[in-house]
Amino acid sequence: MKKENQSFWEHLDVLRGYLIKMVLVAVACGLVAFFFKEQLFAVILAPKNADFVTYRLLNRAAGLFSEAEMPDFSVDLINTGLAGQFLMHAKTALCVGVLCASPYILYLLFRFVSPALYAHERKYAVRVVGSGYVMFMTGVAVSYFLIFPLTFRFLGTYQVSAEVENMITLNSYMGTLLMMCFALGIVFEIPVLSWLFAKLGFLSAGFMQRYRRHAIVIILIIAAVITPTSDIFTLLLVALPMWVLYEISIFIVKRTCA
Repeated sequence: MKKENQSFWEHLDVLRGYLIKMVLVAVACGLVAFFFKEQLFAVILAPKNADFVTYRLLNRAAGLFSEAEMPDFSVDLINTGLAGQFLMHAKTALCVGVLCASPYILYLLFRFVSPALYAHERKYAVRVVGSGYVMFMTGVAVSYFLIFPLTFRFLGTYQVSAEVENMITLNSYMGTLLMMCFALGIVFEIPVLSWLFAKLGFLSAGFMQRYRRHAIVIILIIAAVITPTSDIFTLLLVALPMWVLYEISIFIVKRTCA
């Protein structure tokens, strides 16, 4: 059952207390990340190195079919602003702090809204929020370990001529990494939203199958919009998981409506 109604100002006071806790925890996590600079950027800059786990696995996979290995590559990052590295350090630490504090932030948000929900509504809210968070983090992991490394290796080493040397800025590298991780995190919410809309009666598997071709066109358009670079290689890398998630969503909706 729902709890006794509170006044607007009581709700506002509770929300203010929760927001203060969220900010304090996010800042605390960000400060910890800030002081562990070497470890933080060892993880963030790892995809630019030839010994990154994704490249090692690809070399092993290539070795199963031939003796040739993927050629080594080396891409150096540069900084063009006086305070560029310090500001990037602070921004990155803050982003990591919010990411680390996100489970606690979601918990506080749920505590704030749960008194207004019935028992069955609370159960569905836990499912949606929990599965949505897991899928978002899965999308971030897929971007970090697969989509971004392949994109960076292709574009970072691509040359129109041996006389033209690539000079990738730190700001370009970080902007692309963060944008792609956030975009893939949002994209991976497709199955969760499909399940929710199916539960609410707004979506059916037949509708998704009937308009599959239209969905593929929309997927390509969305991939082109959210892709931080303008090349076809990255667009297809982003569009492929979106299409796979759409097909998985059809199966989920079919099971939900059965």
